[in-house]
Amino acid sequence: MTLSIRAAVARTANADLSLETLTLEPPREDEILVRVVASGVCHTDLVVMSGNLPTPMPVVLGHEGAGIVEAVGAKVTKVKPGDSVVMTFNTCGSCPSCADDAMAYCYEFFPRNFFATRPDGTVALKAGGDGVHSNFFGQSSWATHALAHERNVVKVDATGDALALMGPLACGIQTGAGTVMNALKVQSGKSFVCFGTGSVGLSAIMAAKVEGASTIIAVDMHDNRLALASELGATHGINAASGDVVARIKEITGGGATYALDTTGLPAVIRQAADALAPRGKVAILGAPMPGSEICLDNTDFMSTGKTLMGVVEGESDGDTFIPKLVGLWKDGVFPFDKLVRFYAFEDINQAIHDSHAGTTIKPILKIG
Repeated sequence: MTLSIRAAVARTANADLSLETLTLEPPREDEILVRVVASGVCHTDLVVMSGNLPTPMPVVLGHEGAGIVEAVGAKVTKVKPGDSVVMTFNTCGSCPSCADDAMAYCYEFFPRNFFATRPDGTVALKAGGDGVHSNFFGQSSWATHALAHERNVVKVDATGDALALMGPLACGIQTGAGTVMNALKVQSGKSFVCFGTGSVGLSAIMAAKVEGASTIIAVDMHDNRLALASELGATHGINAASGDVVARIKEITGGGATYALDTTGLPAVIRQAADALAPRGKVAILGAPMPGSEICLDNTDFMSTGKTLMGVVEGESDGDTFIPKLVGLWKDGVFPFDKLVRFYAFEDINQAIHDSHAGTTIKPILKIG
């Protein structure tokens, strides 16, 4: 039996979303019906809305959902009705990467997350008799209800306002923290520099502090963001417009950083991150670049100093273990990601998106149910 829901629909690129009443199909045998409590607004959603990714429209976006399980298909054993869950990225479960527990590099990552259909090409949402693309990141959580899957739901020990806070752990927060903890494996006593202090970069800075990095450098164009980075664990802040960033990093670290992270996706900034490394240093890149953009490095410097450049997706995280870890760190008071967020009513979703674009809110969260 279909369910009547409210959802934010993107019908055309570069336009406001419309809140509409849609019908949602019941969960199939391998699907999970979640009543969405809250969902974050992520940069990836905004890129799709701008038309820079080939996600078809009309579509219901949202991929940082948190909520309560209402029903499960016959083959679902991981969760049951009443469980609190966070919905994260979706994976196939059968490719070589999934077999190696490297789910973030699933061979079907793009179709499972960006095509906004089930694997068989069907959609679960309708407006009248017309289909609306769903299953974005295995959820489409900018709605009062969402259909998810066993591989992209994570049980969390949280209810009420705490559960509403947890959605961004599914993507943006997980990506920054996971890159530090899982991909770069930042070691205690070492130096770390982060280019960009949005929600991803600030999550990385908090994670570097948790891991015991002795020197944590934040680089950004906005002094207010650098001030927050200092509050969250950065030992130094550099305004990127104030001079030679690479020289300043080498001065602070005594020769270069052990680890660097670029969250901007800008080739010129990635070059700075690589140039600022010490010998044998590692730089991770996870910003979303424009298609076709290229990275230019000084080949002699990069080769002769044994540096490493690595791309990272979703913090190389296994959501079932890493998201509960972040919840635990938050409860222990050492990962205060709640300082990044601002809550918005679902009806104010377009204002939340505007504030995210403008940078006045670091991580908007929509309170939906």
